[in-house]
Amino acid sequence: MNSLYTVMRGLIGLALGFYFRRIERFHAERVPATGPVLFVSNHPSSLNDSFVLGASVGRKVNFLATVQLFRFPPLKWLLRHCGVIPVNRFKDDPKAMRSVMDTFEAVFRVLERGEAVGIFPEGITHDDPQLKEVKTGAARMALELEHRHGGKLGLQMVPVGLTFSAKEIYRSEALVHFGEPIRVAEFLAGYEAGRKECIRRLTQEIETRIQNLILHLPQLEHARIVGAVKRLYLDRLRVGNLVIHEPVSRQAEDLLLAQAIARAVALAFEQYPERAAVFVTKLDFYERWLKRLKVSDEALAEFPDKEKLLGTSLFRCVIAVLGAPVAFYGWIHRFIPVRIVRYAVTFTEASKRNAQTPPAKMIGGIVAFAPCYLVYAVIFHQFFGWPASLWYGLSLPVSGLIAYYYIRNLRRLGAAMRNTTILIRAPLAARRLLRLRSELIAEIESLRPEIQSRLQPSPNP
Repeated sequence: MNSLYTVMRGLIGLALGFYFRRIERFHAERVPATGPVLFVSNHPSSLNDSFVLGASVGRKVNFLATVQLFRFPPLKWLLRHCGVIPVNRFKDDPKAMRSVMDTFEAVFRVLERGEAVGIFPEGITHDDPQLKEVKTGAARMALELEHRHGGKLGLQMVPVGLTFSAKEIYRSEALVHFGEPIRVAEFLAGYEAGRKECIRRLTQEIETRIQNLILHLPQLEHARIVGAVKRLYLDRLRVGNLVIHEPVSRQAEDLLLAQAIARAVALAFEQYPERAAVFVTKLDFYERWLKRLKVSDEALAEFPDKEKLLGTSLFRCVIAVLGAPVAFYGWIHRFIPVRIVRYAVTFTEASKRNAQTPPAKMIGGIVAFAPCYLVYAVIFHQFFGWPASLWYGLSLPVSGLIAYYYIRNLRRLGAAMRNTTILIRAPLAARRLLRLRSELIAEIESLRPEIQSRLQPSPNP
């Protein structure tokens, strides 16, 4: 890695550390330490996907980016020195599509040096839970390069699944799930006579492997059902250890269990359509009444233990009182930079706002928070001197983070108190919803013995 790349990697890693509460790497040991590697990943979060993937790999990763970014000379210089390869898309310049071959050749040179390249073969950023159609470009590129070297280059493709708990929300979590490498040479048989067939087979393999690394829902109408079953039954699956038989992080565990639930839901609709229809009818009624009462499923589940419910609300009230002074101090200093970040988000495309919000917030945060805090520290120094200004400066990011969590938890406290009040004032409705909740869980339980064998997670290819 060159020094500029190392510096930029450190800055991006720092920004990611501030934006995300945690970035988990699952099966990172599958990434080859040496040799040419082509990372192929889903693309749920725009520019952030490159940042997260690049920061999660111990070696340098070169990424492709639209040629539009290279039209500003200083940015062009920075991108080229960081290993970013320009690619011309049809919407960038329809008359310059011949430059796609130049992109291929640039990627070939990087891989021939034994380096790594990261690409997103869907070709678009999206918010849907399912993987979009994988384009053939990655397979064409890999097979052509390996063919040029007679199958001796040793090029490997590493599928990657990126999962974000709530990508547009500050201090959320990300999971980077690495699949088993694909040896490109194994797909070269018959390449001379049937290139299209080889490209099709490798493209299908890439698509299947990425699907196995994320929560892929081919039928979007199942998404709500899967989400509901997760809320009702995920804790029981976690405690029962029915699916996972290896030590994994909490994020990886949630993903594997969600995948198992999605397969079980698909099987239930296929094998037991009438029972599935009855379940959906009950679920619709249950969720409609929760919404009407403005009560969460979590609060309803705790309602039978009123002492615990009231104790939790009281504890949150105490924390709110004790944390108020520090939170207010942090909030005052956050006010201006937060407004700048929110303004930056308005420049994202409305149709892709959820996907483009994370990088907009990260870049806006770097531009807003650091200069604002620096200005605050300089002004403070003029009045109070050294070392008071040092301690003041160090307190700003810490108190700002405390203020963020305080405001977020204050909202949760308000919701919890509202839930508690409603449930206590409407005990009949609460008991009726609890019975319906128990019936839904019992229905899930009744299907478990018949579909448990299908709940086992797919082997990672």
